[in-house]
Formats: sequence, structure tokens, C-alpha cells
Amino acid sequence: MTPPAHSRERVLAILQAGGAGSRLDVLTRERAKPALPFGATFRLVDFALSAVAHAAIDDVWVSVQYQAGSLAKYLAGGRPWDLDRTHGGLRLMVPEQGSGSADQDGFARGNADGLYRLRDAICELAPEVVVVMSCDSVMAPDLHALLAAHRERSAECTVLTAEVGPQEARHNIVVEAGPDGRVTSLAAKPDQPACNQVATEVTCYDARVLVTELEQLRREVDVCEDDADTCLGDFGDHLLPRMIDRGRTHAVPLSGYWKDVGRPEAYLQAHRDLLRGRVDVFSESGRPVLSRIEPGPPALIGEDARVQRSMIGPQSVVRGTVRDSVLGPRVVVESGAVVEDCVLLEDVTVRAGARLGSSVIDAGTVIGRGARVGSLHSAGPLGPHAIVLVGRDSVIGAGTSLASGARLEPGTSA
Repeated sequence: MTPPAHSRERVLAILQAGGAGSRLDVLTRERAKPALPFGATFRLVDFALSAVAHAAIDDVWVSVQYQAGSLAKYLAGGRPWDLDRTHGGLRLMVPEQGSGSADQDGFARGNADGLYRLRDAICELAPEVVVVMSCDSVMAPDLHALLAAHRERSAECTVLTAEVGPQEARHNIVVEAGPDGRVTSLAAKPDQPACNQVATEVTCYDARVLVTELEQLRREVDVCEDDADTCLGDFGDHLLPRMIDRGRTHAVPLSGYWKDVGRPEAYLQAHRDLLRGRVDVFSESGRPVLSRIEPGPPALIGEDARVQRSMIGPQSVVRGTVRDSVLGPRVVVESGAVVEDCVLLEDVTVRAGARLGSSVIDAGTVIGRGARVGSLHSAGPLGPHAIVLVGRDSVIGAGTSLASGARLEPGTSA
């Protein structure tokens, strides 16, 4: 078999999985955002890891700092993605103390800052190309094709873009490019987007240029009082504008579904899209989404149950009504309970007579008999205050009501 063309050059993939995910509120209090489940049996980190595995990238670094333990156990040394190797493979990059200057110690203050803190390790590995990916999006990028486009254009930076609606563009980095694909400008989270093309946070860099520009920007950008902060912030603050100014940054459009699910309404909407057949990431020929699958029997649907347009995880038991919802493993919905337009993570129990609408319920939560959680918001775009979020291991008492927009911290008894 002919090896991929890019195998002649050394490619490093850096998966940035370190942010606190504060926009997801109680769902990321006790887990790293990339460890958040999606589609009943997958995790957000699966999409990035599967992409690099299918592109035959040998060196994969997962940069993690917040709730690292919640992700490290799941990664299992990279085994589910064939990345557990003696040479290369998966490597966890965690914050260190005493590793150098103040701006090399501790937590990164943005994704560009995170890359700067890895610059010495990048130089030591000496790759030709660095592929940087976030781990909070639902997507199935063909990195082999992206790397080929990067190489064919002799680009210093190649940004994978996606087309979204105007409202979604306001939450992302909007990218403008000319007819030849050369990027001319960008705007981070603009109030009035100039177009609907946004950066998916999948970017290829010429490794030498990346390190050189990071170090140059560190010398130039010095407005922070904290010595531990490089002031480089996120990609859209300084790094990508500098790469664009150099004139060899190109945009390549993504073919297929993409959604940043770092906000509660986006997370629930992506599950709605999945149930309506709009998410094609699980049907890419030859590039399946790989995951650490838990063993166990399939779900049980009781004789009086009603299940409509829903996904039910393994070992779950449904005896009530489930509509337009996604249930993770080992979820129990008792007789007379109704779950609609919801995402229930693993080990959730919904007692008889309870009714749930437009809610995300974290793992281990018990919803008491006759409780009312949220209201159904089935029409139009979702806003953050339309959704109830319940943190893991909470208990909602019998007959309790939670209005739309409610937030319960992990371990709450209500």
C-alpha cells in the first residue's frame, strides 16, 4: 500500500484539551470539557483523536490542564485510537512547575499561550508541520486532505473553516478569504459578522514559522502585569493576525458537519441535529469515530414504553416515554415518566411520573417521582436560559419543580 504523501514529513498533532469550559457551567465543574459525552456513547475528545488516527499521524500530544484526571483515565494511553506506542503515539502534556521561566510554569492563559509554552518541546521533536486542534467540536475532518492542501500551496498556515449561520458566527472567529483561498482578514466573535465562514480551530502550521512567530510575539506583546502570562491569549488575538500579515495563510472549507458545543444551547442543539439526521460525522466512509466503548448488554425497552426519535445507550431501561432525546448508558426511565428534548448522561434515574423538557442532566442524578424539570422548547433557536442544567450526582426530590434556565451544582439536593 502506498503510504500517505505527508508521511515523508514529520507531523505533530497538538490537541488542546486544557480549558476549564466555563461556558458549560455545571457540566464542567468536575470534568475536562473534552471528556463530556456526546451521542450516548462517545466523548468530545473522540472526534479529534479519530481524525489524527485516520491521518496516520504518529506524534499526538494532548495538552490538558483543567481536571486532567477526568480525561487521562478515559484516554487509556491512546489504545482505542491505536496510539499506544513505544515511539511516538499519545503523550499527555500537563502544566509543570520549575520547567523554566515564569511564562513556562503553570496554566496557560489561552490557546496561543498554550502553544508558546510547548515551543521547546516542539523544537526538540523538530516536526515540519504542526496540526493544532481543539477538542470541543463535533466534526470528522479529513486531516490527510488538509495536510495535502497545506503542502501543495506551500502555506505557512492553513485554517480549516466551516459555514455557519449569522447567529453562530458571532460566537466564533470569522475568516475572510480571497478567490484563491488566501486569508485576508479575521474577526473574533464580531457583533456583525462580515461573512459566515468561521475557523473550526483546526489549523496546520509550518513548525519553524510557528515557533519563530510565537517567540517574536512574546517579545512584542507585553501588556500584562503577571510575569506568568505571555499576553498571547487565544489564536485570534495575535497569532493568526500575524500569520495572515505574512501572506501565506490559506483557508480550506470543511466538507461535512461542524459545531462548537462549548455552550449549553449548542450542546443540546447538536444532539437535536444528530436525531434529525443532520450530523454526518458517524457515517464518513473509511473514517469511523473511534471511542473507548464500555462493555455491556443493549438497552431494554419495556412493553408499555414509548420511544420516538431518540438514542438509547447500552444497559439503559426505558419503561416510560422518551421523545427527541439522547440517553447515555445505564439510564432508567420509570413507567409514567416523560423525557422530551433532553440529554441524559450515564446512570441517571428518572422516577415514575416525572416530566423533563429541554434539559441536560449529568451523570448519577436521580429525578424524584412527579418532579417537573424544565419546559419543552422545541421551536426556533435555543437560548442559554431555555435549558436546565443539572450537575452530576444531584437529587431532585419528589414533586420538585425546576424552571427553564435553572442551574444545579454537582451534588445538589433540591
